[in-house]
Amino acid sequence: MTDVYLDGELISTTNNAEKLRKYVITSRRKGELNEEINVYLDTTKDELRILTDSGRVRRPLIIVDEGKPRITEDHLRKLETGELKFSELAKEGIIEYLDASEEENSYVALNLEDVTREHTHLEMDPAIIHGLSASVVVYPQYNRGDRVNYGSKMCTQGLGMYAKNFHSRFDTNSNILLYAQKPLVSTQSSDKLIGTHPIGQNMIIAIASFEGYNMEDAVIMNKASVERGLGRSFYFRTYTTEARRYWGGQKDRVGIPDKDVRGYRSEEAYQHLPDDGIINPETFANENSVLVGKMSPPKFLGSSEEVKLGLAASRETSTTVRSGESGMVDKVLVSETAGGNKLIKVKLREERIPELGDKFASRHGQKGVIGLIIREEDMPFTRNGIVPDLIFSTHAIPSRMTISHLMELIGSKVAALRGSFVDGTGFHGQSEEDLRKELQELGFRYDGKERMYNGITGELISAMIFIGPMFYLKLEHMVANKIHARSRGPVTLLTKQPTAGRAREGGLRLGEMEKDCFVSHGSALLLKERFGSDFTSTFICQKCGELAVQDKRKKIVYCPICKDRAELVEVKIPQAFILLLDELKTLLISLKIKTEESEL
Repeated sequence: MTDVYLDGELISTTNNAEKLRKYVITSRRKGELNEEINVYLDTTKDELRILTDSGRVRRPLIIVDEGKPRITEDHLRKLETGELKFSELAKEGIIEYLDASEEENSYVALNLEDVTREHTHLEMDPAIIHGLSASVVVYPQYNRGDRVNYGSKMCTQGLGMYAKNFHSRFDTNSNILLYAQKPLVSTQSSDKLIGTHPIGQNMIIAIASFEGYNMEDAVIMNKASVERGLGRSFYFRTYTTEARRYWGGQKDRVGIPDKDVRGYRSEEAYQHLPDDGIINPETFANENSVLVGKMSPPKFLGSSEEVKLGLAASRETSTTVRSGESGMVDKVLVSETAGGNKLIKVKLREERIPELGDKFASRHGQKGVIGLIIREEDMPFTRNGIVPDLIFSTHAIPSRMTISHLMELIGSKVAALRGSFVDGTGFHGQSEEDLRKELQELGFRYDGKERMYNGITGELISAMIFIGPMFYLKLEHMVANKIHARSRGPVTLLTKQPTAGRAREGGLRLGEMEKDCFVSHGSALLLKERFGSDFTSTFICQKCGELAVQDKRKKIVYCPICKDRAELVEVKIPQAFILLLDELKTLLISLKIKTEESEL
């Protein structure tokens, strides 16, 4: 008996699962069952699953009966003239929508000429195999499936113009690529999807190695190209603050904070603030510069008399530029919230020029960071004087088998030379043979390789180098957003350990693998310092093993148990351990600490 499940719930059993499966499919095609129902027979688990739940990805396929597709020339003609709607094809049982499960029981032909009597369905178009994002990848049929996936992910991370009204938008953070270009080789769907919102630039790519600086997927960039604007972008970040109202008539005050509440901030942090306390547009702000000056009422008010008299001191709650960031004030918005509070938004603009560590990628999942930026005169060049913008490692191709990466390079070369775009749509694009033939007719080798000269010595490079234009993306992962280091800085109040996170000037955690590096380099004693970020000097009573009480104001240290009979000794232990002892005491567990002399 085969178990029958409806949306994951066992509802019955059957002794003829295949017959039941065919009955469900036939009823659905006749319109007796809802067209969104799918059925799947799992022979390995001996389960029949009927699926009606939401969230399943389903795609249309043409039904094949006895080796013949149900769709005819008459149907196609009616679709073209508008006599027949696409949605009506499903109702008439000509096409049906399958989800990932039911597709396991189906045998789908890619093209009409491939259909045999064993086939159950026919693809409406082979390009539909790929989803919307994957259809942006050119010549995907030459790639491994995972690389098409990676390529589509790269396209979502590529910088471009995400919206034409970005000037008036106040997104939390965004990037705009300057000089974005339309790719020389594109797909039909990418033209519709991206269209006038390009996500990259056409660069001259040479597939070669250069002094080892492009190993491990790194790329080498031409300094002159970068200076001319290649890969240049703007990074926008919006800072938001609100002047709130509180009970008792208290409210936030926007303006330059009084000197007695500024705390640790220097005078320079406020130097750009006008009298209204809101920074002006086109003013350069460094890290920790105050953008909006604000004072709030104290968190813990004293007696009600103090509040009435206005004696309670204010606290500073100004909005400052994040640590490690800086930029020009692009736009300032002063508005009002639904609750009637004053709302202030300040948008900062920072120019981002490609630097070592910035991430670039092609549309084929070939991603890498900049390993070296070299002068144009040191770059290899062709006999026509063409100098590459980017040198891509030869070792990235064989292991990943991204043949479409090479196909795009040949296609782009043809497009640039003939002055028209090349179609790289999956299964439909211009064929490899046509591209190679056209490249030869244009006066180049059929394989796209050229003789190149060493820019440093001027000698002819013995190997032929594969060179041509290619569409490359600058990704949103930039060094300026990620670089982080500290020697000293803020610590958490409870554990006295460094704060976590780059935004809070936090420390970098040293784990097991970093420990192994120290030991292997013969620097094991560094661990003594690294693992002691919260060492605290305290006193322990040697008689009872209790932590002594310290009153630093009165400069008194005493044991709460032994009093005058205490034998106190000063020790250095982590603050986190002291915290653990205190937390155990709340559970009525008291630990006795034994002390002894250390040899170190």
